[in-house]
Amino acid sequence: MNEIKGGVIAPKGYKATGGAVGIKQGIKDMAILVSDVPATAVGAFTTNVVKATSVLRNMDIMKQKQNIKGIVINSGNANACTGVEGEKANQQMAETLAECLNVPSEQILTASTGVIGATFPIEKVKNGIHMLFPNIGDTLEHGHMAAESIMTTDTYSKEVAVELKIGGKNVTIGGMAKGSGMIHPNMATMLSFITSDVNIKRELLDDILQESIQTTYNMVSVDGDTSTNDTIVVLANGMAGNTEITEKNADYEAFKKALHFINTKLAKDLVRDGEGATKFIEVNVTGAKTIQDAKMIAKSVITSNLVKTAMYGEDANWGRVLCAMGYSGIKFDTTKVDIIYHSAKGSIDLMIQGSPIVFDEEKATEILHEKEIIVEIKIQEGTEKATAWGCDLSHEYVSINGDYRS
Repeated sequence: MNEIKGGVIAPKGYKATGGAVGIKQGIKDMAILVSDVPATAVGAFTTNVVKATSVLRNMDIMKQKQNIKGIVINSGNANACTGVEGEKANQQMAETLAECLNVPSEQILTASTGVIGATFPIEKVKNGIHMLFPNIGDTLEHGHMAAESIMTTDTYSKEVAVELKIGGKNVTIGGMAKGSGMIHPNMATMLSFITSDVNIKRELLDDILQESIQTTYNMVSVDGDTSTNDTIVVLANGMAGNTEITEKNADYEAFKKALHFINTKLAKDLVRDGEGATKFIEVNVTGAKTIQDAKMIAKSVITSNLVKTAMYGEDANWGRVLCAMGYSGIKFDTTKVDIIYHSAKGSIDLMIQGSPIVFDEEKATEILHEKEIIVEIKIQEGTEKATAWGCDLSHEYVSINGDYRS
């Protein structure tokens, strides 16, 4: 497997575009992604009880196991909590792209991101689709425009692509995602669109996605909020020409590994670009009784606002880490806990075997001054481990969200 340049247009048979259509003032706010042939599609969606109209429609299409020809995504308006009129507008959004592609509307997915509860500007959306569609293409720039056009408070676009050999054929996977607030387990946690030219049975593709999200998107947290619109969609159009993957063999494992790389890269990029973030935090838990225990502890620490603010303030307040471990709901022997901080500036022991260590505060501050921090937690309950990713909580986060609508 090799990482290559590109995003969603890297695999064979995909085209994309993006641009400003007037939903947001003078900013790119719509993206279109299409496959040359109807693609097998699987997805995962927000666990929030309150779901946007696009999420509800997409979930229904996935249940019907429809093949997908295109996706249209807007930013600037979530089309969530907008009632019957919002549902009609979402359907019209899908129908407009379907008309451009001359396919049934059931072969079109939609996605929206932005302000919740605002009237959806369907006329701008329809006009925007007609305006952008003629510009669709398969160059790196076309893919980049699409990735930029799904951003909200993101400061940069997130794209990744890899290629690998399956059955003697070159198979490519590409992806784009957006954050960067309202990101919190469980899946989904943002918008992510992944394309591939692999030929694979739908049920196996879904198995791979559902397993992968458990240790990627479900292990990140920016601010503790799970959005109404969170969506991840994976398309596979089979144009690589490999023999269809119909069982969990070596080809299945190779593709699974590659897709997991894509998901990991996008998930970590979302955290790095969290709203107002100045630090990327990785929490590693080892020695748990079960994987689920390890995940629960890691997520409890990474979602703690007190841990996040301590990281922002470069304060080695390890008590906040231990406290978050304690309210995770997982039982462990506090007399056998190690807590260690790492960064490019070195490592420092804060607690070993349940006893606090008298440490050099200046050294700790130097370590925490780096942009990437690792919190290593060791317990002695078993052999399982898990990793979670998050960011600090800064003054800028409050500023961004305090005037988000204006």
